[in-house]
Amino acid sequence: MFALSPTEMSALILSLRASSLAVLWALPFAIGLGWVLGVKRFPGHGLLNAFVHLPLVLPPVVLGYLLLLLLGRKGLIGGPLYELLGLRIAFSEGAVVVACAVVGFPLMVRAIRQSAEAIDPRLARAARSLGASEVRVFITVTLPLMAPGILTGLTLAFARAVGEFGATITLAGNIPGKTQTLPLALFTVTQSPGGDAAALRLCILSLVLAGGALLASEAIARRTNLQEVPT
Repeated sequence: MFALSPTEMSALILSLRASSLAVLWALPFAIGLGWVLGVKRFPGHGLLNAFVHLPLVLPPVVLGYLLLLLLGRKGLIGGPLYELLGLRIAFSEGAVVVACAVVGFPLMVRAIRQSAEAIDPRLARAARSLGASEVRVFITVTLPLMAPGILTGLTLAFARAVGEFGATITLAGNIPGKTQTLPLALFTVTQSPGGDAAALRLCILSLVLAGGALLASEAIARRTNLQEVPT
């Protein structure tokens, strides 16, 4: 009942690998954007913030179609990559990583931005007054103080990436052993006669993974709040 088939195990491994790669690739950009949106004010700030968070409100299939227009063999980015380098992104494992990264990115940025907004600007000013450069201030003062938001964003983005369906199936397809992630495998077995047991297994597995990530995020937030309480 609870033993995974080779296809299901392949889908699980792909989901974990793609989600992990997605959050790691997106992390540097999320830190940069989260910091900029959190501590800077400039013309177009609201527009940039809305653009970054757009994947949260767009239907996933629409997001996947837009990515396909960009990264497909005839897309604005995918076309030159295929013609010049022979690199095909759409309908490959790389497309799964891209889809997971895009849908999880806004959650990561949001958590980091909120953490950056909570930093007392006097700390950075004090470091500058002691002769620290902007880079050193960011690395030694700002980045450590943003660490709780970074960890929370990572876990939330990972949970979102593990459960991604619409953008993945549009950009990467549903190819067993190649692009079929856990949600796609669950969709496949629900469409197959006698797939109830497999569907239940995959459903429970998805709940465990997503729930575990959310519990980890909550634990990080609680630990941070306890450390901020004055003794």
